[in-house]
Amino acid sequence: MKVPQILIVDNEIEIRQLLRLHLQSAGMNAHEAGSGLDALAILKNYVIDLIILDLMMEDMNGWEVLRYMQDNHIGTPVIVLSARHLETDKIETLGLGADDYVTKPFSPGELIARIQATLRRVKPGSQGTLISCGQFIYDNATQELKKPSGTISLSPIEGVLLELLMRYPGRVFTKEEIFRDVWKLDQFNANSVNVYINHLRKKIEEDPSNPQYIQTIRGVGYRFVEETS
Repeated sequence: MKVPQILIVDNEIEIRQLLRLHLQSAGMNAHEAGSGLDALAILKNYVIDLIILDLMMEDMNGWEVLRYMQDNHIGTPVIVLSARHLETDKIETLGLGADDYVTKPFSPGELIARIQATLRRVKPGSQGTLISCGQFIYDNATQELKKPSGTISLSPIEGVLLELLMRYPGRVFTKEEIFRDVWKLDQFNANSVNVYINHLRKKIEEDPSNPQYIQTIRGVGYRFVEETS
């Protein structure tokens, strides 16, 4: 079995050392970076399965790392670990492609559990599946969506969310159902669902402000419509 390779990006050496010990105890290998620039250098030279990312760093902060990954279609899962507790920070980082957000001070045991859950979710198996729905075809092995205007890449979370909706066209999912199925966590976070629904709409809808495929059912949740009139 392949040993997960985890990249710890934090300017506090004590945090990196603490996380390294817990990751190793959980059977994972840890790589360390003290800044965003150091992290990108490691990503170019090693195959990393997941990134633990601080936000407040010199020489490229966490937001800049997320934007770089988004612009360069780097789909490595990211769990943000930050002392910033504002809801707007959480929404922004999730909007930039982070898969989870943990605030400091944190429980190392809980963080390890979140890492393991994320790794299970984004790498459920070695073989991919094509999901066809209307004019869309999603390949969950490559995380690519084919649509009439071309092929686009999705982040791991975007892919799992779209696959859920496309597998059951017309079915209305509550936000809580979506969160439980996609994030696999007990603590419900409606903002995460809203942010990623908006992400998907920007990628697949001709007019995201007037969505035709990912429709809002007011007071309930969302559904995917296979064909539009």
